[in-house]
Amino acid sequence: MIMNTFIKKLKYTPILAALLISGCTKNFEKINTDPDALTDVPPQNMLVNVMRNAGDQFGGDVDGYGTFAGYIVKIQYPDNLGGLIPSNNTYGNRWAACYYNITQMMDLLKKTEDKAEGYKNTRIIAKIWNNYMWSYLLDGWGDIPYSEAFQGRPEDGSILKPKYDKQEDIFPTVLKDLKTIADELAAGIGTDEIGDYDIIYGEANSGSADIKEQMLRWQKFCNSLRLRMAMRISSVAPALAKSTIEEIAGNTKKYPVIETNAESCQMFFPGTLPYMEPWYESGIYGKRINNWGMFDIFIDHLIATKDPRIASIAGKNNAGKYVGFVNGSLTNPSPSTSISWIGDHYINNPAGAVPFYRACETYYILAEAALSGYNVGISAKTAYETAVTLSMQDNNVAAEDITTYLADAGKFDDTKSRIYWDMWVALFKENFEAWSLYRRTGIPTTNYPSKIQKFETVHTDQPWRLPYPNNEYLYNAENVKAAASGTVDYNWGKRLWWAKDNGKK
Repeated sequence: MIMNTFIKKLKYTPILAALLISGCTKNFEKINTDPDALTDVPPQNMLVNVMRNAGDQFGGDVDGYGTFAGYIVKIQYPDNLGGLIPSNNTYGNRWAACYYNITQMMDLLKKTEDKAEGYKNTRIIAKIWNNYMWSYLLDGWGDIPYSEAFQGRPEDGSILKPKYDKQEDIFPTVLKDLKTIADELAAGIGTDEIGDYDIIYGEANSGSADIKEQMLRWQKFCNSLRLRMAMRISSVAPALAKSTIEEIAGNTKKYPVIETNAESCQMFFPGTLPYMEPWYESGIYGKRINNWGMFDIFIDHLIATKDPRIASIAGKNNAGKYVGFVNGSLTNPSPSTSISWIGDHYINNPAGAVPFYRACETYYILAEAALSGYNVGISAKTAYETAVTLSMQDNNVAAEDITTYLADAGKFDDTKSRIYWDMWVALFKENFEAWSLYRRTGIPTTNYPSKIQKFETVHTDQPWRLPYPNNEYLYNAENVKAAASGTVDYNWGKRLWWAKDNGKK
């Protein structure tokens, strides 16, 4: 009886399927359209989306880049470098976030192309942000899909497995594009209002509703990003680096740069769920603050130099002292409060900020440029002291303490080493940039990787690069394997084009 019933049901299955297919085909578009979804997303909404995405993806890093830079160590779950195996999580997510953001901004530019003048300001910001994303990819992975990226659709070329371009070929292209944008901004801005869709330099963060002031700050970020990228390649492309930096420094009216802490490129958060500053949300709200301690080399340096920024950067332990911890210790500190945790200034503010570029960075770059013999219109000493002062002020250090530091351990001694050491301290929380500083300069010289390592090869240096995501090995295997040729354990073996060989492995 049961079998007969099953057969009767089975007999009508093809008819039912045909009816379902017919009905679905007939009403497919209607059924699969979300009535609550926008069919055409406004350009400004796309802009705020990619900025928020970047803040979430790149601002949530505590260990990872924080450890690579020599700042922060894991204390509850000691790091064995296992997270550096290719995956589509963590670093794979950040790769995907960069390409997602670029895709969104390219779509924005495409949909506003026929009304470019009416969306001039919006388009300029999108172009700047695209190049920031490219700089992130270059500094993280080196060789990346560039010239053949975003050409997967038939109308774009049906290139589903893009080749990897050399970083030494991409850097000049990105710098050239940033100069084109800088020249466009120098010629005049548009009339379109972005308002608080701009969550970096909009009124909520800058305090000004003036579109001219808003776009001036984007202009400054554009030129400051040019400074950063030019200095990054100064040892391998000295002519391009020198000409770029001298062009900007020699004509700051046409190419203004970020000069004050109020102009720093950073994204503040509203401070309530689901929009809390990532370190606060994870550490304080998520009750994970005791997962991280301050790296011993960082605390040792701050104590040795009597650096007053230590009070902002780190908390005191249960004995009222600043104490760092080993990277990759086999045992946890007991109790966990016996070492210094991240300071309240950086982790205990739900409405805090994710920094992308700080004002002090401009002057550290100009100080190094001056010492390199570039004509930048400011002495290395003045630029250095300006940089230190800006960083100290950003950390709420009193004026008399700044003066004392600059007259003592922080005194300028006409060496790049002094610039690099201080810049390392100043870049705290801008961890990705600090890791890039270490790879380019070798400072801090005391930096070391986890003492417990998953890899069979024992590495004596922090990672040199990020692992290409697993999806690349799955869907673009031939090209990614060619790009990764020469790497050891995915993250060492082959340095990035601009990185310094510090003798470690």
